Amino acid sequence: MGETKAEFRDMSRIPKVREGFYATNNQFQKAGPKGFVQVKVLENDNLYVRVDLPGVPDDAVRYRVDAVRQKVVFFSGETLNNGKEGVRQYSGTTGLGCDCCEITGVDAKMKDGVLRMILTRVKVVSKAQDNNNNKCTLTVPPFTGQSGIRLEDHPCLVSGRKGALIGVTKAGGGAHFAVDMPGVSPDDVEVYADGKEIRFKAEIKDVYEHDESGRTYLGSVQSPFPALISNNTIAWDAEFGVLRIAVIPPDDMTTINNKRNPIE
Repeated sequence: MGETKAEFRDMSRIPKVREGFYATNNQFQKAGPKGFVQVKVLENDNLYVRVDLPGVPDDAVRYRVDAVRQKVVFFSGETLNNGKEGVRQYSGTTGLGCDCCEITGVDAKMKDGVLRMILTRVKVVSKAQDNNNNKCTLTVPPFTGQSGIRLEDHPCLVSGRKGALIGVTKAGGGAHFAVDMPGVSPDDVEVYADGKEIRFKAEIKDVYEHDESGRTYLGSVQSPFPALISNNTIAWDAEFGVLRIAVIPPDDMTTINNKRNPIE
């Protein structure tokens, strides 16, 4: 008998305040920079681009500048196939929304499910043609991160699961949960069992220099088993911006260390 979707309650999907979720890109994000994509102009007139690509390995992202117009950067990436969550493919563009500049370089870094790029650019319109010599602020796409009660789909997701959470039961007992937490490393996460719930919290400690702050994630998932669970029957790990939690049925004689464990 194969794996099926687990029956569980995701309490973090229920808004607890009138304003709703903190971030419409991820119901678990409670603080920090919002939005799947952020583009902003730096003081030196370069562009800083942040793109959430949860699950994509650090060395598996591809990018290139449009060779014709030199105004757009194409990027793409694919998650690994672990047999439980399916493969996700991402593809998108970012860059300039103007006719006065061209991109001259890209400094890209992929870490913990977040692609960060510094785009250098120069003005190609002469002073005689340019009636406004101020810094250009036109970017693609604009920063759209917001709060609300309606979760958004990732604009760069080509195929694969859309939600930030997936849960599956495993043949013979047990369950597997995966939670998107872009930017989170294993040392940022706390996970513990509380009755029939598994609670988790993550606070990014290593804040990137162009992010205004670190992100905070908070939530819980409901165990699919009728009996109470304990820390001895869960294992977890965080990799490429995704928290993965394994649950073993309490009546199983096999127990596991309640500290962080690799999830196979």
